[in-house]
Amino acid sequence: MSADLLKNTKPADILTFGCRLNTYESEVMRGHAEKAGLENAIIVNTCAVTNEAVRQARQAIRKARRAHPEARIVVTGCAAQIDPAQFAEMAEVDAVIGNEEKLKPESFLRLSLGAGETEKVRVNDIMSVTETASHFVEGIEGRARAFVQVQNGCDHRCTFCIIPYGRGNSRSVPAGEVVSQIRKLAENGYREAVITGVDITSYGSDLPGKPSLGNLCARILKLVPEIERLRLSSIDSIEVDEPLMRLIAEEERFMPHLHLSLQAGDNLTLKRMKRRHSREDAIRFCEEAKRLRPDMTFGADIIAGFPTETEEMFENSLRLVDECGLTFLHVFPYSARPGTPAARMPQMDGKIIKDRARRLREKGDQRLEAALSSLVGTTQRVLMEKPQLGRTPHFFQVVTDQPLPEGTVADMRVTGLAEGKLTCMLPA
Repeated sequence: MSADLLKNTKPADILTFGCRLNTYESEVMRGHAEKAGLENAIIVNTCAVTNEAVRQARQAIRKARRAHPEARIVVTGCAAQIDPAQFAEMAEVDAVIGNEEKLKPESFLRLSLGAGETEKVRVNDIMSVTETASHFVEGIEGRARAFVQVQNGCDHRCTFCIIPYGRGNSRSVPAGEVVSQIRKLAENGYREAVITGVDITSYGSDLPGKPSLGNLCARILKLVPEIERLRLSSIDSIEVDEPLMRLIAEEERFMPHLHLSLQAGDNLTLKRMKRRHSREDAIRFCEEAKRLRPDMTFGADIIAGFPTETEEMFENSLRLVDECGLTFLHVFPYSARPGTPAARMPQMDGKIIKDRARRLREKGDQRLEAALSSLVGTTQRVLMEKPQLGRTPHFFQVVTDQPLPEGTVADMRVTGLAEGKLTCMLPA
C-alpha cells in the first residue's frame, strides 16, 4: 500500500493490500471506477491471509477517514468477502463489496450514482461463482512488469488457510483470452508478464481439454514473441507438469526464478497442514529444476510456529532452506484464522512463534547475501522498473546511479552489494 495515497487522495484512489492478484484486480477496479465517473472515493482492497493483514487494513481505513473526511470509503477484497460485517460496522466505511462484485462495472456505476446508500453491504456467496471472466488491463501504473490473472480460487483446503472462503473454488481464464491480454501488454511496451492467480498450478482443470499451466505458458511464448520475459508467481511444486519442466530446460524467456508454496519442511507438520507434498518431494523438485537449469533460483513461503510444531519439527523447516537451495523467503508467523481447522489445534506460545520467525528470516538473509555475493563481477540483464531500480531474470533487485528509462532492458555489470540489492553499472 502506498502511504502517499492517504495524503493526496485523487478521485477513486485504491489502497491495495496483499498478493499480486490483488494488485492486478485493483487495476481492473481503477478502470471500472474511471469509466463510471466515481469521484471522491477511496477503495480499500483488503487481504485476509493473516490477522495482521486485516488489522492493517482497518488501521488504513481509519487513517484515510481522518485525512479525507469527505471521501467515500469502499472496502472490498478477501477480508471483506470473508467477514463483511466487521467492516460494515466501522463508522468510517460507506460501502462493502465482495470479491465477485468488485470486478463488475455495474458495482462502480451504482457507487457513482449513489445507489449503494441504502445497501451498505453487497457480498455474494463466493462458492457459487463457477467462472472467471477475463479482465483486460492495458498496464499496471508505475511498473515495467505486468501481472496477468489466469486463475482464481482454490479447491484445496489447507488447515491454516482462510483464502478459499474469500476467493471460492478454482476457475481458469481460457488460454486465448490470456494470450490476447499479454499481446496487448506487449504492444503497450511491457517487457515482462507475471502469470498470477490463487493456485496457478491448478490452471485448466475446469476448462475443456484440461490444458495445464505448462501448456498455457508454452502457448504464450509461441504466440507472443514480443514479450521478452514470462514469470510465474507462487506455484505448488507437486502440481508442476512436464510441459512446464520443458520450458525450464529449454526456454530462455521463461524466467529462472520460482516461488514455491512450501509452508513447512517437516512431514508431520505438512500432514497436519493438509499439504499434498512431503519434504522429500520439495527437495526432489528443486534438484530436478536445478539440473534442467543450473542458474534457477527459488523463493518460498514458510510458516513459523504452526500448532504442535516442536523444536525438532521447526529445525526440519530451517534445514529445508539449505536443502532446497532457497534464496528468497517469505516468512509468516503463524496466525490462527477463525473458521480454519488449525485454529482449533493446540496453539504455540506467541514468543516462540516470533523467535522462530526471526530465525527463519535470518537464515533467509544469509542465503540471499550469499547468492548476491556470488554475482559480483558478472554481467546481468536488468529490467528497469524505476530509473535507478531494476530486476535481474532471477528476481534479484538492482540499484544503479546511472538512471535509465523505466522498461529499459540493459546488460549491467555487478559491482557490489547494498542492503540486499546488487549495485550495478553500465559497461564502459
